[in-house]
Amino acid sequence: MRQSAYIAGVGMTRFGKHVTRGLKSLAIEAIEAAIKDAEIDAKRIQAAWMGTAAASVVTGQVCVPGQIVLRELGINKIPVVNVENACATASTAFQQACTLVTAGLYDVVLAVGFDKLYHEDKARTFSVFQGSVDVEDPAAITAYLERSAKTHGLAFDPQEAGRKKSLFMDIYACMARDYMAESGATPQHFAMVSAKNSYHGSLNPRAQFQEVLTAEEVLDAPMIADPLTLPMCSPIGDGAAAAVIISKKMIKKLGIVDPVRVRSSVLVSGFDVEAEGETVAGYAASLAYETAGIGPSEIDCVELHDASSPAELINYETLQLCPKGEGPRLIEEGATQLGGSIPVNPSGGLNRKGHPIGATGIAQIFELTEQLRGRATGRQVEKAQVALAENGGGFIGADSAAVVVTLLSH
Repeated sequence: MRQSAYIAGVGMTRFGKHVTRGLKSLAIEAIEAAIKDAEIDAKRIQAAWMGTAAASVVTGQVCVPGQIVLRELGINKIPVVNVENACATASTAFQQACTLVTAGLYDVVLAVGFDKLYHEDKARTFSVFQGSVDVEDPAAITAYLERSAKTHGLAFDPQEAGRKKSLFMDIYACMARDYMAESGATPQHFAMVSAKNSYHGSLNPRAQFQEVLTAEEVLDAPMIADPLTLPMCSPIGDGAAAAVIISKKMIKKLGIVDPVRVRSSVLVSGFDVEAEGETVAGYAASLAYETAGIGPSEIDCVELHDASSPAELINYETLQLCPKGEGPRLIEEGATQLGGSIPVNPSGGLNRKGHPIGATGIAQIFELTEQLRGRATGRQVEKAQVALAENGGGFIGADSAAVVVTLLSH
């Protein structure tokens, strides 16, 4: 019989530019915090899923990062699975850990996301994003970007991508322009998202950026990839987040206080969205709602993958928080800010909290667990009982290569 998985404890570093700290240091801080939060002995952990995506390129640590981190904590002998799945790395580690618990194979497991992106050679950092598409078919992504630019009367210089900015900012700019044409959204709406999340981030002590911005300041900032200005783009960063996941029978046995139930956690890979007429995130969300037996109207707060601000508006619709084409209305009405009917990215989102890509997915889980437990001091969503996390990664064809959607309840 399928059993439920529960989050017993979470931990997270502050995201940011940690140039003097190594990968192990960041991961250990998050893991120790999660174990302390769960109030368990580390020896209880039966298996671990360790997610890191960029560190192999940036630091040179390949193949066994999880074992190296856990050995420092005296956690060994157990199965350790190293996970890499682009920006969905940590959420994939979490989903896999939860799946093995729900299958009844383990009772106490660890899921960790940890990464370093800062390097003095920016080309090395940008190469991580260059490699998150099909590198054996570079003409496909170039054709996609050129086609989008031409459709909207713009020029695309392929030499700029990966040299002065992440390739994904060009990809997100294409999505933004298409969305503007479909929905009537304007750069002002995107700036409103950035301003909202800057306020949320100012309330989060673990956020990379804590300066409050106005929509006008966002619009006046340097242009990165039309229509995206700098504050509309998520920054690179270093950091880690961890979660201890347990089975229902272990709650009483271990004396776990205030666990959060994982109602569903769904991992899907990309498909030909242009042929099927559905986005990867939309498909994942539908599966997650169905598995959990929860509808969009029951969600109290959301952490979603705003690697660019337009992505937040787009995902209002793909996650069924509003009808198609009404994302701009949601931000105009203030529905997604703290105090609104459906707060989105109360952590500040990727734009303000930061985006060390291998850690992002579990950082979302950290925030939602804190919200559901009523511990998000200063940014608490009132009476939060049900929460959703959406985390995507990579790009193939015309959409994400991987997406994880998770539903939690208290």
